[in-house]
Amino acid sequence: MKRALFVFASLLAIAAPATAQTNRAVDPHADHAMQQPPAAPAAGPRNPNLPPDNAAAPEQLKSSPRHGEWVQIKNGTGAPIKSFVIYPERKDKAPVVIVIHEIFGLTDWIRGVADQLAKEGFIAIAPDLLSGKGPNGGGSESLGDKAREAIMSLQPPEVNAMLDAVRAYALTIPSANKKVATIGFCWGGGSSFRYALSQPALDAAVSYYGPMPTDAAAYEKAKAPILGLYGGNDNRVNSTIEPAKAELSKRKVTYDPHIFEGAGHGFLRQQAASEQTPGNPKATEQAWPLTLEFLRKYTK
Repeated sequence: MKRALFVFASLLAIAAPATAQTNRAVDPHADHAMQQPPAAPAAGPRNPNLPPDNAAAPEQLKSSPRHGEWVQIKNGTGAPIKSFVIYPERKDKAPVVIVIHEIFGLTDWIRGVADQLAKEGFIAIAPDLLSGKGPNGGGSESLGDKAREAIMSLQPPEVNAMLDAVRAYALTIPSANKKVATIGFCWGGGSSFRYALSQPALDAAVSYYGPMPTDAAAYEKAKAPILGLYGGNDNRVNSTIEPAKAELSKRKVTYDPHIFEGAGHGFLRQQAASEQTPGNPKATEQAWPLTLEFLRKYTK
């Protein structure tokens, strides 16, 4: 009997550290927990000059020294847009970058990218474009696995109107310099691109692996400069690059597309190399500096 109790106590002692470690890893923003995309393997040691991948985002948010807050942005007659705003530490006024989420809705990863932009000197706003679309008027956090379905129900005019509301809010921020850009990923990349076509007053747009319109009429109001960043193994999206290039060239609008060989769709979120996408790490290392250079050039 004594031996059995000893074995049981030993097993409890072995299990305890794992439980304690799990508890320490809990995100302090758990009350704002967002639906997460499928977990990806870590890309190796973190490069602090790059955004976190999906696995590293919660820890970056937890340890960030920058001030982040949640705001409700007025949206005409629609539901207020719940948005995460994070500020850089700088003594002068900063440009604003609107961070447009993927098909998964507003996630910790998107907020981690926003934090990285703030680290680089930008005020970053990550709006939940599913605000009011969930049960009881909730957003991404209340939709769970139905976030994808809800995203696909959004029409471009509605998305553009919400981004107009967020841009209007950005222009009222006292510490902002009145320059506003967008950056988006996957579905958000396509939304960033389309918004640049519809809002001539936008200062710049960055589209990470987002599909582009093939209808010439969509380009009639195009004016804002656009940076496009694409994985070489993503022909579904890449097949729309040349039509976009042709239409923007006709209108003398800056469009700077880059294709990173060996990388797949979503390489910035899934930065680790795999058999199918061996170029993801290199694409991330090359794309992010291009992103910062482009945003700084057009928002200074």
